[in-house]
Amino acid sequence: MYQRPRRNRKSQAIRNMVEENKLSIHDFIYPLFVTENSDDKIPISSMPNCFRWGRELILKEIESCVALGIENFVLFPAVDDAKKDEVASYSYASDNFYLDVIRSIKERFPQVSLMSDVAMDPYSSDGHDGLVKNGEILNDPTLPILAKMSVAQAQAGIDIIGPSDMMDGRIGYIREALDDEGFTNTSIMSYSAKYASAYYGPFRDALDSAPKSGDKKTYQMNPANKREAILEAMLDAEQGADFLMVKPALAYLDVIHVLKENFTLPITAYNVSGEYAMIHAAAEKGWLNYNDVMLETLLSIKRAGADAILTYFAKDAARILR
Repeated sequence: MYQRPRRNRKSQAIRNMVEENKLSIHDFIYPLFVTENSDDKIPISSMPNCFRWGRELILKEIESCVALGIENFVLFPAVDDAKKDEVASYSYASDNFYLDVIRSIKERFPQVSLMSDVAMDPYSSDGHDGLVKNGEILNDPTLPILAKMSVAQAQAGIDIIGPSDMMDGRIGYIREALDDEGFTNTSIMSYSAKYASAYYGPFRDALDSAPKSGDKKTYQMNPANKREAILEAMLDAEQGADFLMVKPALAYLDVIHVLKENFTLPITAYNVSGEYAMIHAAAEKGWLNYNDVMLETLLSIKRAGADAILTYFAKDAARILR
């Protein structure tokens, strides 16, 4: 027997030496929820250890993350219903607290990278990612709204625009709008393969952003489809995306892998709220070891081909990896 693979597993030193994939703190993009009130720290019941942060306290939270080596963040706004309307006008309003928070973070921590969320649902009275008329989510009339939102975020100092809406043609429309306003260095991380998933429930709790009627299946992808993800990613790449994202991550490792095999752009993956909540729930029951399963989960996403991972585990994983 000439081949004995176990010879390369016989000690920790050898296992480390031949390890094919390694997790790094630099792999993580940490999602944070922000509210308008300065002193808010509101627990999210379905997402243990996650909070809605007030505009002052989020600065302290980012400071603690930077001390752990986390340097990439994605921000999501929890907007009061009174500021929502059918056309999401507050998303680019001059008094938008989300834009103020972006400016404050970039002033205090110029070295970090900030990614935004671009979609109508946090600001829409309908709770959909696009403009709703007579029960239909309209594609092309949504694009100018997304473009205004993106330009406003770029003006505030965002480093990476994150279109999560899944409207056709939005990457090219946003890219052109950013370039026309002089933001040629502002990146776009496209939610290229965003599925109509049941794993998003806790996130919608966090932002109170569930649709008021219907669902998102006419614009988010069918979970049964994989080849379609290649088409979506190809269109986004052609239109000027700088990163291609798969969301969710854990239930779509095959999609992450197929995009990695077919594109030279960096592939990112969103380890979503439902995936996070399940591990916490099982760990609280004593059924799983939290740290071990968390790291194995993140490693599986990296192994599938993700160059970066949006994950609520970022802070806990960083403590261990340090």
